[in-house]
Amino acid sequence: MINANLDRCLSFINSQTAPTAHAAHAVRRAVTISRQAGCGAVQIADKLANYLQQHSPTQSPPWTVFDRNLMNKVLADHNLPTHLEKFLPEDRISAIEDTLADIFSVRPSSQTLVHQTAETILKFAELGSVIIVGRAGNIVTAKLPRVLHVRLIATLDDRIERICRDDRKSPTEAHKFCLEEEAARTRYLKTYYNADIDDPLLYHLVINTSRVGYDNTARLIGEAVLRLG
Repeated sequence: MINANLDRCLSFINSQTAPTAHAAHAVRRAVTISRQAGCGAVQIADKLANYLQQHSPTQSPPWTVFDRNLMNKVLADHNLPTHLEKFLPEDRISAIEDTLADIFSVRPSSQTLVHQTAETILKFAELGSVIIVGRAGNIVTAKLPRVLHVRLIATLDDRIERICRDDRKSPTEAHKFCLEEEAARTRYLKTYYNADIDDPLLYHLVINTSRVGYDNTARLIGEAVLRLG
């Protein structure tokens, strides 16, 4: 799966650096996905990319999902060492660690890394044919046209079940993971963008994947994307 995602990302980047005549005149659309932990966002994003590719004109750039691989691109864009990747997960560094690291120039401050992440997100969204998962993508691209913002939610029981199945965690571990991830993502938006991740006004669509299912969720989002002007 990692190699497949990497191949798709490289294909996307190559297609944008040498666009065809058709691509140059194509409508450039993008999607941002905010998600609760364990609601199937990555699986849905992959299904959505396939749906949009199937419904795109011939020779269109490949629809590409940027999730964890987005951070590798951030490091490359700003000539940062790869070992900094461990500092990039949403809200994983305490304020004390961040201040000390900034004082002693051990690494860029988290504020700098967030700013650099936003720059990369903006660049990709402007190019189009991207699905950006997390990282406050909806806030960063809020003023761009033809970007659809989606929030995915699901019942806690369903999310715990999926994490137990896919990540091989115990129910207790999965429950703890959901709570910690939700708290981290909420703090990330509040700290760096002064936004409430649960504010429905930040999104075009809020979809309960427990009720709608992964396939139908991808199709609903895809149909909405294709209707963007």
